[in-house]
Amino acid sequence: MRYILSILVIGAALGAATFGILGLQGKASRKPPFELFPDMDRQAKLRPQEPFKFMPNGVSSQLPPTGTIARSEPIDTADGPVYRFEDSPVNTGCIAGTTNFVELNPLAVNASLLQHGHERFDIYCAPCHGKLGDGNGITKKIGVMAAVANLHDKRIVEMKDGEIFNTITHGKGVMGAAGPLVPTADRWAIIAYTRALQLSWLGTTNDLSVAEQSALK
Repeated sequence: MRYILSILVIGAALGAATFGILGLQGKASRKPPFELFPDMDRQAKLRPQEPFKFMPNGVSSQLPPTGTIARSEPIDTADGPVYRFEDSPVNTGCIAGTTNFVELNPLAVNASLLQHGHERFDIYCAPCHGKLGDGNGITKKIGVMAAVANLHDKRIVEMKDGEIFNTITHGKGVMGAAGPLVPTADRWAIIAYTRALQLSWLGTTNDLSVAEQSALK
């Protein structure tokens, strides 16, 4: 009995102490709140552009030292190398400084890019959209996803390349964002291959040159 009474007394004392320290929630008070972890509010850090006497120019934010090598590899474009932190159509799918999507793929579309896009498409896109891009991938066949976009629909065919890049990057509807999974250059390669798929489905002999049409006949 004494043991139980002792536990009750100690519990009551701890409860009273906690109540006395923390007080009633929602009660107005002029006293500062009790902080269990004050370092969460007052961290030992410097704000961007905050004065900092330790540096010669007196500010906390500093430019990289001369000769610093960026951690990421740049993407080669017709306009030169582009790093992933730059406001460039390669990284955003938009015209620099705007929210307008770019019309065409900023990477040079060649056999190498198409082959790479084919490989990436089969890995990341085919499970849902199907290897033909017709929306009949394995996820639809087994009932995981009831509806998957057909990449040969007029709506998607007429989309700007930048808009498709934005959809791949951020996702849309039930489609998850592939940006964290698929590197930037791979996304553009996938778009190039998607355009090739669309052309193979929707192209006609009128798209061929006269010489090619004659050879076909």
